Amino acid sequence: MEILFNIFHNKNISIMRKITLTLLVSTFLSLVTYSQIKVTFKVYTNSVKENESVFITGNHSELGEWIPNKVVLQKTDSSLWTKTFLFDEGEFLEFKFTKGDWNKEALTDDKTVPANYKLTVIEDTTLTFRINYWKDEYKINIPDTITGRYVHIKNFDASEIQDRDIIIWLPPDYDSTNHKRYPVLYMHDGQNVFNPATSTLGFDWRIDEIADSLISLGGIPSLIVVGIYNSGRRFYEYSNTDEGEKYMRFIVNELKPFIDKNFNTLSDRDNTFVGGSSMGGLISFMLGWEYPEIFSRMLCISPAFKIRNVDYVSVVKKYSGQKKPLKVYIDNGGVGLEAELQSGIDEMLKVLSDKGYKLNEDIVWIKDEEAEHNEIAWSKRAPKFLKFLFDKN
Repeated sequence: MEILFNIFHNKNISIMRKITLTLLVSTFLSLVTYSQIKVTFKVYTNSVKENESVFITGNHSELGEWIPNKVVLQKTDSSLWTKTFLFDEGEFLEFKFTKGDWNKEALTDDKTVPANYKLTVIEDTTLTFRINYWKDEYKINIPDTITGRYVHIKNFDASEIQDRDIIIWLPPDYDSTNHKRYPVLYMHDGQNVFNPATSTLGFDWRIDEIADSLISLGGIPSLIVVGIYNSGRRFYEYSNTDEGEKYMRFIVNELKPFIDKNFNTLSDRDNTFVGGSSMGGLISFMLGWEYPEIFSRMLCISPAFKIRNVDYVSVVKKYSGQKKPLKVYIDNGGVGLEAELQSGIDEMLKVLSDKGYKLNEDIVWIKDEEAEHNEIAWSKRAPKFLKFLFDKN
């Protein structure tokens, strides 16, 4: 850059100095903006078959946004799998390892499902793991049980998206032969809702036990809960993408009519609810917002309203129509990924307020500063959000 100053000695020198200074500043800012930190993952394992691969999956787009077969590690010798990523300083990562499917998740040495591994990116780091056991090779001692009556439909036929299992939990007083009809709550990530044996981390939401108890004690009216299993396309189906639009159409145009036809439901909007966590919290909000004639209340647990390449806040902000007749429950924690989600939640609350939605009337927001981003934390808050569905205020 100094050469430019030495060469030009005419009336244009001030212009060249400005250009040079601009270039220097731009270069400096680009170095600051794009300075990233290397994180290398090394996985040693001798228990991977010849036709199998090791994948990393986690809460970052570089890690596949929890899609278990998206980010494959590179095999460098007979037992080592590795990959290096670049992350911004200060980013909080949660991640796990699989062989391409949640049923082939890596286990701990005591053959249990581990909690998410966690890392705050501060400096160049190499993380080393040794995996001796995988879920598909060992029977894990997790109880395979659901409290109460339920119907499990395998591979429910979907016209635009991947077929998936549906599990319908029925209240204790359900009798298909009488005339009583019931409200319905549709929940995403259905394998995590009722059964610890099918859940991702070995812990379910315990909606079956909690709802059964609340109904028996008179805390809430009887209701039907429909759990919709997710797929390997979870991130895309649960966000404002073309696949998200297809997933919503599947629920509204295919699944709900089937449930209303085959079970004793109250099919009107005042008795039709939707809920989920994280990306499931986002798609729950989207279903209510896009289909207010179908859903009246949304449960948005730890919702990913705006984070990284996901942004539904701007969609709501651009809306200029009449206030939609919706009731929204939002809750979140304050630890790890929960802290990352907070700014998007704050923005959504502000936008909804600007649209005329009032806190403690149209919106309930609860924050548990000590809560993490997992089914155990969400289960603890389940009695609150189940009661919200029937709050007449």
